[in-house]
Amino acid sequence: MNEDVLNTSIRKFLKTVGVTSQREIEKAVREGIASGKLKGRETLPAKVVLTLGEVDLTYEVNGSIELE
Repeated sequence: MNEDVLNTSIRKFLKTVGVTSQREIEKAVREGIASGKLKGRETLPAKVVLTLGEVDLTYEVNGSIELE
């Protein structure tokens, strides 16, 4: 295994996840406010589940997204 290749690949994956996730969260919040489902002052529970095949990794991160 090449540690540099592994590290670069992980960073690329996580960058993609971060950018894409931020866009999707922003889109969902804007739509929630536009539809009236959200008022724009909530704190929303958030969860990400990371899985990695072949090594049976499942890792869960819990947090919250504050709107105000």
